[in-house]
Amino acid sequence: MDKIIENLARNLMKLPTIGPKTATRLAFHLISSPVGEIESLATAILSVKKVKFCIECGNITEADLCGFCSDERRDRSIICVVEQSRDVQVIEQTKRFSGLYHILGGAISHLDGITPERLKIGELVRRVSKGVVKEVIIATNPNMEGDATALYLSKILSSSEVKVTRIGFGLPVGGDLEYADPVTMTRSLEARREMK
Repeated sequence: MDKIIENLARNLMKLPTIGPKTATRLAFHLISSPVGEIESLATAILSVKKVKFCIECGNITEADLCGFCSDERRDRSIICVVEQSRDVQVIEQTKRFSGLYHILGGAISHLDGITPERLKIGELVRRVSKGVVKEVIIATNPNMEGDATALYLSKILSSSEVKVTRIGFGLPVGGDLEYADPVTMTRSLEARREMK
């Protein structure tokens, strides 16, 4: 195989879920693509480095505040806590949630060295302490790490006046929100239960 193809395939394999066969197939696809498409793809990839994180919720944005936090029509009394920014898109597809978000940046996993201090939990507590928030919906993944994180958040927020709920489980245990369809996610939001 040509060194250019090998180099491109090797770099494509750095992306999640891209193995050697898929990387090689993508490399050959790019070779046969028009120059304009490749330039457009390269520009889109480079523009990713311009993104930053919302100073309020931690979501990906190009401005100081993301589109959700800057939208005055959003219900500021409800915060939905998720592990990653990609989880926000799943919830937004339901078109049933109009509150704000808080992105933790992961889930507690002592095996992986991810302690509560490495997540944006302190920032969540500060947001809740302002007194505007009435409910915190914990929408972490339904797996061991997500459950441990939900339990930890529930305990941390128990001294506040805020209602803490957990999404219902139409989601498969051990799965990720990222793969939930809008109908299942809608049912999970509607079936949320209070954590005590």
